[in-house]
Amino acid sequence: MAKTAFVTGATGLLGRQVVRAFDKAAWTVVGTGFSRAKPPSILKLDLEDQDAIEATLDEIKPQVIIHCAANRFPDKCDLDPDGTRALNIAASRRLALAACSRSIFLIYLSTDYVFSGRPGEAPYEASFTPNPPNLYEQTKHAGEKAVLEVCENTGLAVVLRVPVLYGHAETNAESAVNVLVDAVWKAAQEQDAQVPMDDWSVRYPTNTEDVARVIVDIASRYLNADEARVALPKVLQFSAEQRFTKYQMCQIFAEILGLPLSGMIGKGEDKDAKVARPYDTHLSTKVLKDLGVDVRTMDFTDWWKREMKAYRR
Repeated sequence: MAKTAFVTGATGLLGRQVVRAFDKAAWTVVGTGFSRAKPPSILKLDLEDQDAIEATLDEIKPQVIIHCAANRFPDKCDLDPDGTRALNIAASRRLALAACSRSIFLIYLSTDYVFSGRPGEAPYEASFTPNPPNLYEQTKHAGEKAVLEVCENTGLAVVLRVPVLYGHAETNAESAVNVLVDAVWKAAQEQDAQVPMDDWSVRYPTNTEDVARVIVDIASRYLNADEARVALPKVLQFSAEQRFTKYQMCQIFAEILGLPLSGMIGKGEDKDAKVARPYDTHLSTKVLKDLGVDVRTMDFTDWWKREMKAYRR
């Protein structure tokens, strides 16, 4: 029987890769977007419209929904709190209601930032209690709770938390990692620019190809479990293990590109920042390992050495 995956946010950094991964695994894939939708390849779907959601699901009849759509940039979330809550919480609940009532399995993408990230707390197990410090993280955690509450005792929903992502991007601004390449070029071209760069908080950048592969594996395992999936874990976490500060990532990029980094300055903790950033939100992948999911990830530097061929100017 042919399997169909339904991907929200399919025009985004992760969504595009998720579509490719399901297609590669011989699934039928339907992607949706809104402002960047490109019918007929990517359907336009307003996630604030319950009738539109239900009509689309009734037409497509997917076995699994991968909910990638979100307002995911903390600074932008603070500028539009109502819009952020509408997409990250209300739309997630709306999608879960439609999915559960049709026995469609839902994978909700969340973030490592649901944890406070205070020094000494990481790594965080999936069972640990979230303590999100800012609006973005609070809305993602609220979205987690909404989805799991709607689908409680059905086995029809899981949360998958991931850290900061990088990968093939249409523009560097799509990724908080890729965009650092622009900062490196700026620092190299304007040696007196003194570009400030965080050298305090640690990140675990994870490639979108690895995340997409894991999502396909989760979908297959949970669907194949049938009624037994009610007993399977509801909160999953995936992360690379290599740790870097943003400044350390910039050093890697500069070395690969053969550029000087004298125009950049590594900075310690910014106690005056408008949006507080966690220090370390490293996610434990133990639950996925226990399920038999391959949690290996590609090497950060090796991937960028290959990718940087397109960046050389």
